Amino acid sequence: MAKDDAEILTIDGRQVRVTHPDKPYFSKQVKLSKLDIVRYYLSIAPGALQGIEDRPIVLKRFVNGAEGEAFYQKRAPSDRPEWLRSVTLSFPSGRTAEEIVVDDDPGLAWIVNLGCLELHPHPVRAGDLDHPDELRVDLDPGPGVGWGDVRKVALEVKALLEEVGLRGWPKTSGSRGMHILVRIEQRWGFQDVRKAAIALSRAVERRAPSIASSKWWKEERHGVFLDYNQNAKDRTTCSAYSVRPLPDARVSTPLRWEEVNDCDPADFTVLTVPGRFKQVGDPHAEMNKAAGSLEKLLELAAADEKAGLGDAPWPPHFRKMEGEGPRVTPSRAKMPLLIIAHSPDKDAALAGLERWKKKHPKVAELLAVDDVLVDSMRGRSSTWTRVRVNLRHVPEKLRPAQETPDPDDDPTREWREHFRKKRKT
Repeated sequence: MAKDDAEILTIDGRQVRVTHPDKPYFSKQVKLSKLDIVRYYLSIAPGALQGIEDRPIVLKRFVNGAEGEAFYQKRAPSDRPEWLRSVTLSFPSGRTAEEIVVDDDPGLAWIVNLGCLELHPHPVRAGDLDHPDELRVDLDPGPGVGWGDVRKVALEVKALLEEVGLRGWPKTSGSRGMHILVRIEQRWGFQDVRKAAIALSRAVERRAPSIASSKWWKEERHGVFLDYNQNAKDRTTCSAYSVRPLPDARVSTPLRWEEVNDCDPADFTVLTVPGRFKQVGDPHAEMNKAAGSLEKLLELAAADEKAGLGDAPWPPHFRKMEGEGPRVTPSRAKMPLLIIAHSPDKDAALAGLERWKKKHPKVAELLAVDDVLVDSMRGRSSTWTRVRVNLRHVPEKLRPAQETPDPDDDPTREWREHFRKKRKT
């Protein structure tokens, strides 16, 4: 077959065209083509559909494979098949978008053909876009934090959820962290679901203060961050069985709780997960039957508020919310931070960090592991990596001045400057 030929797959009576099926999607640690990824998703389709079925989905497209730059596409392609449905969502900015809803194997194969390595569904059902049926607990380990601490925090989350009458369903994130999904009754809007997530994050931090953090700003975090803002409207994260753009083609894999203590996320890849799925099935198969109430978590939130803990910071691109404190980053208020690099290519940004360290070797020797902040930044449709260093452990007389980042390729700069000028006028 010529590399530019398409392969037609007949799936449940529908034809799906896979363009450039031999195109390399992974070429470093493992060798996988675009068609290999499509076939992977079809092999675990019941599990993948469990996480995305009847939900609007953001298309995160890796059109040049896992080693290329990704972009987000909210709007449904105009040339989609007539059998693929869509719904119209409204966002905090006031914008709207018609987004794809995938309900079956052919639809799954169709979006994977677009380059969707990861699946990014919203936490709502197509029939009710204002009331989530899923609370998402995203455990994000900081620099130097090991998998053992992630597992310990996950078990603290499990215990707390059980105390408030909820059931958590764990999965590896497909990178260094873990996600715990909680089915909830569709009785609360996004604001209340996020409020419940904040209360949960703060409660876990109180139980495990040495390894868990609910602090939004990276400069203030330690250990494993419980990212409550994954429950804000318009936020998505990769769902179960998503392929992650790591060299080993790692997969975000559902677990049973008894597996959490001994599992290694590196064991779950495109090459191993289909066999696991065939052998043990989907550990999350019964999740839709376990919807619970947020009432007790909201009671915790009310107690926090009474004790003086108000709203927690929102993502920077959200409008200012009622009850939210000053949205001032610690880096602007008190932290001695330098921006080292901006780039859509993470490897290029990290190479810039190494050049900076060679230029300032005495300063580099004084940096702790968590003084290097590697931020995954997300604009409306693009992603990029920002690298910063915190000079808190460096005596003032040795601290270098802010230099032009190297590389300095922020894909949103032009848009932000245009928006800033527009606001002034």
